[in-house]
Amino acid sequence: MLPSIRRYPAVSIAETLAGTPGIVDLWHWSYEPALESTLLDACSPLMSSDERGRYENLRFEKDRCLFLATRLLVRIVLSRYVAVTPDHWRFASDVRGKPRVVHPFVTPVLHFNLANTAGLVACVVSVAHESVGVDVERIDRTLDFMAVAERCFSAAEADAIRMLPPVERRHRFFEYWTLKECYVKATGGGLALPLDEFSFTNNDQGISISFDGAAADGQRLWQFALMTGSPVHIVAVGANTGGIPLSLRTAHVVPLDFTPGG
Repeated sequence: MLPSIRRYPAVSIAETLAGTPGIVDLWHWSYEPALESTLLDACSPLMSSDERGRYENLRFEKDRCLFLATRLLVRIVLSRYVAVTPDHWRFASDVRGKPRVVHPFVTPVLHFNLANTAGLVACVVSVAHESVGVDVERIDRTLDFMAVAERCFSAAEADAIRMLPPVERRHRFFEYWTLKECYVKATGGGLALPLDEFSFTNNDQGISISFDGAAADGQRLWQFALMTGSPVHIVAVGANTGGIPLSLRTAHVVPLDFTPGG
């Protein structure tokens, strides 16, 4: 059974800013999907013109709520680490598609990553490690998960799922899927990184990743954590720590009543 996201030590801003190797902070918000007007009231003064344009181009309410919740979370969270008000952050994606801060320039540099799904948004932050990623998934989605595993996963992962009792297969599929998405986001590989060229194992010895081809030596550098965010959510966090054990800290926040610096 996976640990709950609330079982981890609490975020310590001072320790994170000190750049202690291994430390990654995970901030999460179990937002209410039907809050678009409230979210818009809170987020509208903070968004850039580009963000407003992206929001206005979204057709469905659920997607608009998810977008607003994510933008609100990242702005509030980053303002916990430095004396920058939430409306002053400006973001862009680097050449690999990873989000980064482009304004203002702050030290130490805050490396972060974002994930969202219906009912849960998450933001990971690290000073010590640039390559950090997070993914969140709902496990109650309707899909032919074995067909997806056989098409997208490595043969070892698909076989591992198939060998489980039927009642356990769906959960293991989403464990692998969330870990894979987390790793892809940490590297910035996106669609250019085939999901069947690396494999995860999750057993009593912990979570490990292995690679095909020339990247095989890199597997010792990566550390991962997998947990439940709610009865229907799985969360994965990964970082290239150089092999140093991951020291994950977590905090549940409600940005609608969150006070930066408080």
